[in-house]
Amino acid sequence: MEKQDLELINRYIGIDPELKRYMDEHAEFERLLEEYNRRPYLTAEESLERKRLQKMKLAGRDKIEQILAKYRKEAVA
Repeated sequence: MEKQDLELINRYIGIDPELKRYMDEHAEFERLLEEYNRRPYLTAEESLERKRLQKMKLAGRDKIEQILAKYRKEAVA
């Protein structure tokens, strides 16, 4: 994540519950993915769950980007 994005997140996370929720989810997905990535072997079910988590993390990241774009736009206006 870029420095500007991190600054925006730090500025608005306390006042924007949607941003906070997506950031919390993003961190949880990252934690779960790290657990799967540490394993030397994944079962078929674990592999599917890992892919599902990756997709959910990416979708959440897209939502975070949309929120940050809104704040960037407000800062310019």
